[in-house]
Amino acid sequence: MIDVLLYLLGILIILVGLAVSIGLHEIGHLVPAKLFGVKVTQYMIGFGKTIWSRRTGETEYGVKMLPLGGYIAMTGMYPPGKTGRARESTTGFLNTMVQEGREASAETIAVGEEGRTFYALPVWKKIVIMLGGPFMNLVLAFVFFGIVLVGFGLPQYTTTLAQVSQCLIPATSSATACSASDPAAPGAEAGLRPGDTILSVDGTAITDWQQIRDLVSASPGKTLTFTIERGGSEQTVAVTPAENQREVTDANGNLVKDASG
Repeated sequence: MIDVLLYLLGILIILVGLAVSIGLHEIGHLVPAKLFGVKVTQYMIGFGKTIWSRRTGETEYGVKMLPLGGYIAMTGMYPPGKTGRARESTTGFLNTMVQEGREASAETIAVGEEGRTFYALPVWKKIVIMLGGPFMNLVLAFVFFGIVLVGFGLPQYTTTLAQVSQCLIPATSSATACSASDPAAPGAEAGLRPGDTILSVDGTAITDWQQIRDLVSASPGKTLTFTIERGGSEQTVAVTPAENQREVTDANGNLVKDASG
């Protein structure tokens, strides 16, 4: 039951996030349109039947049933014919659509508001309005990446142990859990714990994880003195790295085989 509720919650979060991103995209069109004096009659999130709407000034703001898009309605989206009036519809589906679009656009223009139409704007202002939505998407991408990087971060190596293997499993093994026959891992046997920060190994100050890997890899069977910080105090533990078998790969990640295969 909990899994079902979490699944439904995930769907709800996705739908809300989609609606918010659509709304912000349309704001990218709305703001410059109003700044340039274009009359915007509608700002809608979604398509289909209107669930909620409210008129503020000359613009109706609302939410529709299907949150799969959005739009703003500007007066005069399509210019009249070259003669200044709607042309007679010619044959062809495309021409019919163009004619219907011109007629619908002309109906949105109130008397005396011809100068507040979209088509009357200079080209550069039209471009600014049309690019406002994609620009808002770009801004949102930077914001969301910033939230992920600053709020959650990215996995990276540190000198603080996140986990300590409890047993030594050969790298060639497909086992994912320790068995009674597996020997204890050197770190666990020495008493290392998750949260320990490694300060030095055999007197060598440690500043990054690669140093630890190099020192341990070069000392199989040799006891090393680890100086660690645990709970705000320094301690020393003796760790004896053990040899482990692993597959050899070339620069392309392909397995390298010997003469016997």
